Amino acid sequence: MFENLSNRLQAVFSNLKKTGSIDEAALNVAMRDIRRALLEADVSLEVVKSFISEVKEKAIGQEIIQSISPSQMIVKIVNDELVNILGKDQSPINIEAKKPSSFMLVGLQGSGKTTSIAKLANYISNKFNKTILLVSLDVNRPAAFEQLQTLANSIDIEILPKKENQTAIDIAKRAITYAKNENIDLVLFDTAGRTSIDPSLMTELSDLEKIINPSETLLTLDSMTGQDAVNVAKNFSEKISLTGSILTRVDADMRGGAALSLKIVTGCPIKFIGNGEKINDLEIFHPDRIANRILDMGDVVSLVEKAAENIDQQEAEKMAERLQQGQFDLNDLLSQINQMKKMGGISSMLKLIPGMKNMGNNNSNVSDDAIKKQEAIILSMTALERRKPKMINSSRKQRIAKGSGTVVSEVNRILKQHRKMADMMKKISKKGMSGIQDLGLPQDLSQIPPELFKK
Repeated sequence: MFENLSNRLQAVFSNLKKTGSIDEAALNVAMRDIRRALLEADVSLEVVKSFISEVKEKAIGQEIIQSISPSQMIVKIVNDELVNILGKDQSPINIEAKKPSSFMLVGLQGSGKTTSIAKLANYISNKFNKTILLVSLDVNRPAAFEQLQTLANSIDIEILPKKENQTAIDIAKRAITYAKNENIDLVLFDTAGRTSIDPSLMTELSDLEKIINPSETLLTLDSMTGQDAVNVAKNFSEKISLTGSILTRVDADMRGGAALSLKIVTGCPIKFIGNGEKINDLEIFHPDRIANRILDMGDVVSLVEKAAENIDQQEAEKMAERLQQGQFDLNDLLSQINQMKKMGGISSMLKLIPGMKNMGNNNSNVSDDAIKKQEAIILSMTALERRKPKMINSSRKQRIAKGSGTVVSEVNRILKQHRKMADMMKKISKKGMSGIQDLGLPQDLSQIPPELFKK
């Protein structure tokens, strides 16, 4: 998400750095380029005008022209204004309402509503340890209940059983009664959608809102629809009381205009973003972190949080013990590859590291495909070969290459990579982190030798 906008803004800031001092003419050129970048990212014209006006006013007010580092000052002002239009502070969901509390998800057909409600149920169940009931209120779409049921079963969340010939209002009333009787903490209602906004949809949602009295009414929006998503949000917000939105398919959205327009146009904060198809691919929306990503300042906090959620603590402790003893075989390398996959792959991780956003995309030496190939090579080895890679001779290499669908040179490459890493681990176990300098190995990811990641 935001790749195109981020690249355009980086080009603007790069040009500013080259000028040294910045006069008003240079500032106007920069504002023109930023305006164009925002419009091409499909940001609302209303938001773009406000953004440029605020940035320019603050830039002049901060005396950019006399600033010691004018380009950095402009980056800071742009960052602050991005945070402002994205919503300033993260907006948590209201999870502590009197039980049984209710969330209602609304949106058009195809916006990812049913998948999002399952992701949300999974997130709340794991994070807050709440008992949850899923309810399908879509009586029009074929197999709507069955889709939600399949998702509910995959995350072991209860779903209200289906009864034929009931209206959405009937189902909502039955769900509330059932939740009270069964002492359920939270009911998540998956409402019906339409291919477009129509009076019957809005009337049904308004009636449901009165019966359910939700503590959260979340609008799901497909970020790929850009400005259309903002128009949909505006129409929904005029008819029902939205408390927030969930942006879906942000992993496929290169522009990001919807995210940058929503809060200003509708007054409705973005609470979550869906960044993949897996049930765990739901991320809390932090305006400041998103702004940092847009400006390629990274998001180390999210990276640490993702690691804490996905890395097996016991396995990590065992690995640490082995490394302290200078032990590092191909099973350990395979374990590291699996940990990276759990965290979304190396390209996903690089996007969260300052200055590294495009490394995985533009450098064929650092890619998820390369990592997958390495995994295939290791898995084609025997257990003994993984423990004792020195025993892998020419004939074994040919067998491993054939089994992994690669060539011998690629097997040699991963064995060479492993030897370097094993040597480093042994050095560290004896001398501590100062041993890295003795090896002449890089301490900056951008200086990693290409042969370690080549396909």
